Amino acid sequence: MSQANQPAQGEARPKVEQGLGAKTSLRVNELDLLRFIAALMVVMFHYGFRGYAADGYSLLPLPAYAPVSKYGYLGVELFFMISGFVILMTASSGSLKKFVISRVVRLYPAFWACCTITFVAIFIFGDSRFTATFSQYLINLTMLNEFVGVRSIDGVYWSLAVEIHFYFFVVLVLLAGQIRHALWFLIAWLVISIALDVLPKEMFLMSRLRSMFIVDSAYYFIAGATCYLVRANGVSILKGLVILVTWLMATWTSIQALGGLEARYQTTINPLIVGLLIALFFAVVVLMSFKLTGFLAKKQWITLGALTYPLYLLHQNLGYLNFNYWYGSVNEHILLWGTIAGILVLAYFVHEQVEARGGAQLKAFLDRLIEKLAKSEPQAAQP
Repeated sequence: MSQANQPAQGEARPKVEQGLGAKTSLRVNELDLLRFIAALMVVMFHYGFRGYAADGYSLLPLPAYAPVSKYGYLGVELFFMISGFVILMTASSGSLKKFVISRVVRLYPAFWACCTITFVAIFIFGDSRFTATFSQYLINLTMLNEFVGVRSIDGVYWSLAVEIHFYFFVVLVLLAGQIRHALWFLIAWLVISIALDVLPKEMFLMSRLRSMFIVDSAYYFIAGATCYLVRANGVSILKGLVILVTWLMATWTSIQALGGLEARYQTTINPLIVGLLIALFFAVVVLMSFKLTGFLAKKQWITLGALTYPLYLLHQNLGYLNFNYWYGSVNEHILLWGTIAGILVLAYFVHEQVEARGGAQLKAFLDRLIEKLAKSEPQAAQP
């Protein structure tokens, strides 16, 4: 998670969305709950299945949880779908400056804290399975390490690179001043992704093109962004077709990928369950776009939403290190749920002490910096 990961709730702005010409409240309560559910899915995938099933990261076998936990990898896809919705909502004013500042403020303070905590834990408790150098840590702090070929300190950071790639696309649309026509850019991205999925993978430059257009995650971003457009400006046949096609392609490509997953993890994955989960994701986000999620929309889930990003960033390596330290001396169920509880407490601390405070300070600093740079620009010559 992504998000990825991580997708974030957009900052509050006036109810009129100037960029898309819609009148809607930017606080969508259900997003916080969905993000937390996606994070828990990923946590249970790593703790209840993946850590022990591959690469020997975890010594703790949890066979009672594995049959369900192995489907938790789809939580990342839900993150990407939420991110498509939220990021287009954040960019809807058409202001590049606001968009960039909002993303930097939302992502970096918590990431710096979580990356530092994980690095220190690896330095103190790590072994041959968990290693990190100081230079690797410094490059990781930029959040751009994946783009320069430096390994992430924690494997979950891979989804951040996907998110940043998506942000780059949004920045290009904002630079072009075309956020009002976002749907056409989404359709173009969808057509390119389908073409790259149906053409032979062995074709020249195919791997590079798939990476350039983040095809493996594109359908979820496109679907989420289109659902935001439905919520903001209403439904249309074209938007409905985009959502339908992205759902079909997301389902088809996910089922096509099962063979590789089954071989890697030496397990069987039911394609019907995968298809049903993806359909559920799409159904919930579509209902959200029509404001039909009932009591979920009326309740505030702010605390759960606040925990999501640091929970996602912290859980994997810290959890495995804890499992390996206590394995054999603590009951497996107590160790599992005690670790989850501990990571949630740590995530809350990071949110309260770093994300909330540091984010506000970083935003104030960036606002002052941009204002200072604007004032220092040469003034146009007077006639």
